[in-house]
Amino acid sequence: MILKNKSILVTGSSSGIGRKIAEEILKEGGSVFLHGLREQLVETAIDELGKGYGLDRVAGLSGDIADPAFPAKLVATALKRFGKVDGLVNNAGISPRHNIDSLTAEAFEQVMAINLRAPMLMIQACMENFRKLGCGSIVNIGSINAHCGQPDLLIYSTSKGGLQTMTRNLGDAFGPEKIRVNQLNVGWTYTENEHKLQLAEGRPENWLDDLSPLSAPTGMILLPEQVAQHAVFWLSDKSAPVTGTVLEVEQYPLIGRNRIADN
Repeated sequence: MILKNKSILVTGSSSGIGRKIAEEILKEGGSVFLHGLREQLVETAIDELGKGYGLDRVAGLSGDIADPAFPAKLVATALKRFGKVDGLVNNAGISPRHNIDSLTAEAFEQVMAINLRAPMLMIQACMENFRKLGCGSIVNIGSINAHCGQPDLLIYSTSKGGLQTMTRNLGDAFGPEKIRVNQLNVGWTYTENEHKLQLAEGRPENWLDDLSPLSAPTGMILLPEQVAQHAVFWLSDKSAPVTGTVLEVEQYPLIGRNRIADN
């Protein structure tokens, strides 16, 4: 159990990838503090995970992470519940579709507030605790879109590019303090929200049966539990002393790939 006796705070963990990361943390012996926007989803996740792994190891708080005051409240509540925070996973994020013609200033501010400002404020709020412990591990959940991104993910891609730079900057800055900051640039992953999005964009219910080998060479896109296993490794001491690293969690190389499909 590589996270035994560690307490981890995971934003955006009431569903999707974050929920699987929380469950994997519990499997590896850690305690987890959940977060989500909707109170009912957070309470349900606490109840379900608590039944499986012990209510003494699971707690949480709902709230809008786009509110600049909320990250400090979230960290303070987690510290009050578990006494310490050994690791932080910045997973909460949104990925609305915008291109240069459809974006608005309001949409830009919303995406940046959640995807970029909130992770920075979460890290800031954890620093006193990490410094008291003499160490800490932060895992930012990014996206392969950070390198360029598709045309209708302009704001999202920009936010993840900023997160990538922040990861490297803070990884470098905190190295002497043994506070590690790493990022997972996650590829196309199947979640309930992704399924709903594909249906909204006109794909059939069984869209997973017709995946392009260009996007899914193995015949299937990533699953949340696969991403969670990577997150747990980077939270654990097994990945030390590496910091400031951005890992591409995808089933094909992003650099130098010949994108011409076989006929």
